[in-house]
Amino acid sequence: MSIRVSIVSTRTGDDGTTGLGDKTRVPKDAPRIMALGDVDELNSAIGLWRTAPLPAEIDALLDRIQHDLFDLGAELCIPGWTALKDAHVLRLDDALKHYNAELGPLQEFILPGGCPAAAHAHMARTLARRAERSVVTLSRADTVNPPVLHYLNRLSDLCFVLARFLNRAAGVTDTLWNRRDA
Repeated sequence: MSIRVSIVSTRTGDDGTTGLGDKTRVPKDAPRIMALGDVDELNSAIGLWRTAPLPAEIDALLDRIQHDLFDLGAELCIPGWTALKDAHVLRLDDALKHYNAELGPLQEFILPGGCPAAAHAHMARTLARRAERSVVTLSRADTVNPPVLHYLNRLSDLCFVLARFLNRAAGVTDTLWNRRDA
């Protein structure tokens, strides 16, 4: 990938279209662009999450994930180009196994929140799910590299596990859902 942006405001999108990495123009509400935007929003949320106090090991993991998401976005931006491999998904599987090993079994649904780092993890989880849904929508109209979907699915799971882990590390108890019949 040798295309670099040197001019941010080109005005070429004033007509409601945007350019893909292969130079084609598509509507800004096309499924591919919606997926790209949702992945970008997820990556930004992870950047915000990283402003919260985090263990160095988790910050390094999130740094790697941000780079993976940028590659994933580039893959979505250039139809037919492949960036994510099964190895990217396996890295998330390994992280899930590592952090989940220290947590007890779930007794009930958990409400999003807790310490600030965990709350950010929950927000990233929901954005990962949205990005995944957008990529599923895209996959109904165009070919999507399977590891892209697998990665987003695992990432949302990892965000949930990290939220629980971070709450535990901060001495905060997860808030369990209590069904309240009105």
